[in-house]
Amino acid sequence: MPLLPALLPKLQRHPKRIVFPEGADQRILQAARQWVTRGLGVPVLLGPRTAIKRLAGRLDVNLEGMRLIDPHRSDDGEPFARSLHAMRASKGMSLEQAREAVRDNSTFATMMLHHNQVEAVVGGATQTARSALRPLLQIIPRVDGVETASSLMILDFDEKQIGSKGSLFMADCGVVPQPTASQLADIAISTGIIAQHLTNEVPRIALLSYASHSTSNDPAVQKMREATRLAQERAGAAGHDFKIDGELQLDAALDHYIATAKGVDSPVAGQANVLVFPDLSSGNIGFKLVQHIAGANAFGQIMTGLSKPAAEISRGSSAHDVFGAAVVCGVLAIDREQLFPSLESSS
Repeated sequence: MPLLPALLPKLQRHPKRIVFPEGADQRILQAARQWVTRGLGVPVLLGPRTAIKRLAGRLDVNLEGMRLIDPHRSDDGEPFARSLHAMRASKGMSLEQAREAVRDNSTFATMMLHHNQVEAVVGGATQTARSALRPLLQIIPRVDGVETASSLMILDFDEKQIGSKGSLFMADCGVVPQPTASQLADIAISTGIIAQHLTNEVPRIALLSYASHSTSNDPAVQKMREATRLAQERAGAAGHDFKIDGELQLDAALDHYIATAKGVDSPVAGQANVLVFPDLSSGNIGFKLVQHIAGANAFGQIMTGLSKPAAEISRGSSAHDVFGAAVVCGVLAIDREQLFPSLESSS
């Protein structure tokens, strides 16, 4: 079964509040309607209420079950500004600058997440990635033991049995342009944490290169080799039961026959479900190539390394893409013991 249908019943049992900074967008309204109709919780739409209502009327979208908030008129504006100022004063932010900042929908949404008024934020539908990411990176703390915030894309195949029952987790596809070996190790671990949370499978993480277990001294290959060593070391120290291998070529990571033919024998080779790319260019190109040529469903960018769930979606996303990213974020906000009760009974 593809990932999204498997996640929906879990979210229906544990509904969540999701804030969408771009509430006056057709795709957001349609995704929010699905959220309510399927009983997944409460979508919070930010923007001028009249504009959202006007668009909803034109699209014949029922707003029942949704919250509409205009950051310019909200009573939370001043408390959020004072909270943001307390966080950013050491970086030179004045109280007046904080007041101006929280009038921005993305910053307001992030403050809602920070203050637990919602469980996740899904933004970026009408903004550049930099604008959508900045508040998240500035306000939301990192996961313990991980210094690097990054992102992943989930590619979901309806029929092809690859990765985790047809799902691949690919990182980093949207945040860090030229990651160091240490950053790649962080990306591998934080992506593995999310993959395990969503699938309850042991992550099989492949750090990709153009060579597999080679003796090459090329700096690009050496970086992935070192990243693999660091990721294995950090995962072990943190008590994560992850399978991590690298450097691996993509075909050796996904195809057992090819891995065997190339003499690559490991618990990851031929059965990876997490792919870590050497840099942002290869990751972004790779997932879009597969998405558009293979026709895979793509959900993301899902933020990794942050202590609260968030997604920075593409301006080219469809309503289905937005809904999928929101479902992933909603499930990430559920305790893993609640998602998989057998974990609690076996502990």
